[in-house]
Amino acid sequence: MKHKIGIIGLGYVGLPLSIAFSKKYEVIGIDNDRKRIKQLTNFIDHTNEVKKEDLRNSIKRNLKLSFSYDDAKDCNIYIITVPTPITKNKKPDLSFLLSATKSVGKLIKQNDIVIYESTVYPGCTEEVCVPVLEKTSGLKYNKHFSCGYSPERINPGDKINKINTIVKVTSGSSKKTASIVNDLYLTIVDAGTHLASSIKIAEASKAIENAQRDLNISFVNELAIIFDKMNIDTTEVLEAASTKWNFLNFKPGLVGGHCISVDPYYLTYASESLGYSPEVILSGRRVNDQMGDFVAKKLVRLMRRAGIKIKDSKVLILGITYKEDCPDTRNTKIPEVHKKLKSLGVDASVYDPNASSDAVYKKFNIRMIDKLKKYDGVILAVSHSQFRKLDIDSLKKHKDSIIFDIKSFLKKQKVNTRL
Repeated sequence: MKHKIGIIGLGYVGLPLSIAFSKKYEVIGIDNDRKRIKQLTNFIDHTNEVKKEDLRNSIKRNLKLSFSYDDAKDCNIYIITVPTPITKNKKPDLSFLLSATKSVGKLIKQNDIVIYESTVYPGCTEEVCVPVLEKTSGLKYNKHFSCGYSPERINPGDKINKINTIVKVTSGSSKKTASIVNDLYLTIVDAGTHLASSIKIAEASKAIENAQRDLNISFVNELAIIFDKMNIDTTEVLEAASTKWNFLNFKPGLVGGHCISVDPYYLTYASESLGYSPEVILSGRRVNDQMGDFVAKKLVRLMRRAGIKIKDSKVLILGITYKEDCPDTRNTKIPEVHKKLKSLGVDASVYDPNASSDAVYKKFNIRMIDKLKKYDGVILAVSHSQFRKLDIDSLKKHKDSIIFDIKSFLKKQKVNTRL
């Protein structure tokens, strides 16, 4: 079969996927954001996931970019990579997924395959998306068209673990479709694939791999809270425990991003709909969700102990993205730290050379600074490589200024406390 691939959604997942497939196939990349399409056609990727040269070469070769679904009408494989966030009530927000599904449903023809990469709960593809495809297309599932599910494993900012080096889980709605989907991904993934026995198995694998990481981080975050009360350095405890061969050395911190802080809620939603309310998964979420409040209060407590007047004190937060060396601010918990400090009377500022000032203001109503001054307290919230070059001592307003390194990133003698 000669494949012509339509990829829906050109964000952190869809764009690198489009680049990879365009080396082998004709690819149509679709995104509703016209500004995004314009930037990409000018070889600019604000996510920094794709190099300008790779984007230029792909467009010259086999990649066409568009905001119109009509341009993808001749494709026979459609891959949906749109965001699947959560609502304010911590429930799955499938609005982007269903919108993309409806649009693709209007395009699909006999023998076409629709593959989902967006994170969902087990059963979502076949129980929620397929009926929409059938209704909008007038075709019957597994008779006229079929589906696959291959969860994305993109790690924003990671220049080592890329699409071709990460094992890809694949699945299909029939043995024939599963084989086609698996063979398709094998053409771009050097690390190989894992063919799951069903779409549900593939969906569930995605949900638990991030829920597991969330729980491991919640454990060390709870340890950080406990050891703080004991006046024990959590990092030193972890270093000591790590000398045992089977100890899992996770680090405490603020858990954000597009997966770890979201995926557990998709799994718990599915579980609760079946009458079981998870305890371990949700308890981990509760611990991680309170860490922004804990960080702000701990800094203020340390400043008080140092004799610093809290009202109108100057505090600098270094970093606002959810992880190091990338511009991604999805679900970052740092605005919660900023908000809490403000509520405690602190004049808090945020500095992050990796994040877009306009985007941060639009999303969080925070105006980032571009020049550093002197501060009563400094929180190193994100371990950007640029921050290693900073002269932290030069940021101190006085000798008693507090340096709070929540990432255990700086040399211990340079900071007052770590998380």
